[in-house]
Amino acid sequence: MRRLPLSAFQAFEAAARTGSFRAAGEEIGISPSAISHSVRKLETLMGAALFDREGRAVHLNAAGEMLMRHVATGFDEMRQGIETVGARSGNLLRLHCAPSMAAQWLLPRLRGLLAEQPGLAVRLSAGVDYPRFEHDEFDADICYGPPRQEGLIVIPLGDETVTPLCAPELAARIDSAKDLLNAELIDSDNKRVRWNSWFQANDIAPPAPRGSRFDRSFMAIAAAVDGLGIALESTRLAEREIADGRLVAPLAGRARDVIYVGHYLVFPRVAKARRSVKTFANWLTRELNVASPKL
Repeated sequence: MRRLPLSAFQAFEAAARTGSFRAAGEEIGISPSAISHSVRKLETLMGAALFDREGRAVHLNAAGEMLMRHVATGFDEMRQGIETVGARSGNLLRLHCAPSMAAQWLLPRLRGLLAEQPGLAVRLSAGVDYPRFEHDEFDADICYGPPRQEGLIVIPLGDETVTPLCAPELAARIDSAKDLLNAELIDSDNKRVRWNSWFQANDIAPPAPRGSRFDRSFMAIAAAVDGLGIALESTRLAEREIADGRLVAPLAGRARDVIYVGHYLVFPRVAKARRSVKTFANWLTRELNVASPKL
């Protein structure tokens, strides 16, 4: 073991996981040739080839796959140990969140979270480029829609009800679902549930697209408050506007709503050792009245 440098194992693990010396080098911050040199040195010291090389692509052979199982477990254990004793594990939560969920639901509750957990510091980002946790830039993410990346801990954040919402003055003109066929409909381009789905759920042929369109729910909700038309939005995201009477659901009890799981809390398995992640996951699931994770 004294002859086998840790840096060589780091290069091997990154190359094995990414399938590329170039990608491994970008992740670690060294050149592809340095990755190749480290892997060659490890192979020489161990007396066994670990990769099958095909041009620029590399694939683990049988020996490499066996070693990778042990090395990956070892690195995971090291990361968990570092996070457990490191200062970051206690007081700092680096959180990414879907923009509308952040603006409409999370931010209004942050004061309560911080009051409940003195000393917790939250760094919140709501960019549209969702993290893949490859460079350890975030501890957790509240994403919209199921995450595509494998190997994460995924906690569904409960059902959301999607229903037509509008300013009270517009609601007086709406008595049935068919009344929306001639109404100004506000659309959100990036939503998983859009007007076509709602009309189909109510056995009505969808009208041709018209009205205002936005690429984020928080803008569609604001437009509906200002009387630009009727938005099809989650009552979770619009709960403040509904609570204070700026928005109403004109067809409540008279049409079929669409109910679905819209948001998920996700984080790498290594992050479950961080106290800040455990604290936030327990708080979030309690606020949303969904099953609490066993971390």
